[in-house]
Amino acid sequence: MSVDNRNIIYNISKENEGMRIDKYLAEKYGDFSRSYIQKLIDEKNVTVNKNTIKRSYKLISNDEIKLIIPEPEEAKIEAVEMKFDIIYEDKDLIVINKAPGRVIHPSKGHFGDTVVNGLLNYTENLSGIKGVKRPGIVHRLDKDTSGVLLIAKNDKTHRFLAKEFKKRNTKKIYRALLCGQLPYNKGKIDAPIGRDKFNRKRMAVKKDNSKKAITIFKVLERYDDYTYVEIELKTGRTHQIRVHFSYLGNPVLGDEKYGGDSSGYITVKRQLLHAYKLGFNHPGKNKFMKFTAPLPDDFLKVLEKMK
Repeated sequence: MSVDNRNIIYNISKENEGMRIDKYLAEKYGDFSRSYIQKLIDEKNVTVNKNTIKRSYKLISNDEIKLIIPEPEEAKIEAVEMKFDIIYEDKDLIVINKAPGRVIHPSKGHFGDTVVNGLLNYTENLSGIKGVKRPGIVHRLDKDTSGVLLIAKNDKTHRFLAKEFKKRNTKKIYRALLCGQLPYNKGKIDAPIGRDKFNRKRMAVKKDNSKKAITIFKVLERYDDYTYVEIELKTGRTHQIRVHFSYLGNPVLGDEKYGGDSSGYITVKRQLLHAYKLGFNHPGKNKFMKFTAPLPDDFLKVLEKMK
């Protein structure tokens, strides 16, 4: 492989012969999804032996692939002054403690109050790896999930970290308060997750059209009708923690989407799920670093009330 800014050339070895080009490039270029690679192919930004091809093209030994990555578009997103709880920052990345209720990216109903809006006001140095200039977001947390969020300040860092997440070289630890008494003190949930066929806005444990999902947990404290747990994610599926514990019959307290309503003696305004620790290999310092985000006030108040 050779790289020249936004032009990348791959020479195909015999072991990759017969592989679809879109799948091959998505695996090689870890921070791009297969759908984005397909978009680049459709827009003729991918050639094989100097010829344009279809996304279904199957590789042949000694093929030369040229991938052209378009320059990022300027983000049409308003920069908004916002306070961040910054845990760590250097020339390559920022680690923040995201507040509960804060959406990551602008979306319907949230155009000026997201993490990205605040980041655009805070710094000019953010990666543009996803085709839009300066978003910086390497991974995501749900709106009502608080805790450690990692942000890349340049494309090189973003590419490296995206591959680390894809290879599962990161360590992701969460804290959650579950409804009911979890019948195990520790364990592993190994149950595949896919889109719920009855409600496309939900995910579900299912065999078909799903992806492998593994969650490790241990009980930290037990209360009359609730269980406080620490969780390690071995995979990163959408709503994974929420889906897995709902599947066990112990949904996250406050998570109405997955059955964790606040009808008991403890009422909360959001799911009590917190990204407590994140560990990753730092691309600039060449060492594994860990960062912890203390529990937010609303979570702490509920735990105090339990005691």
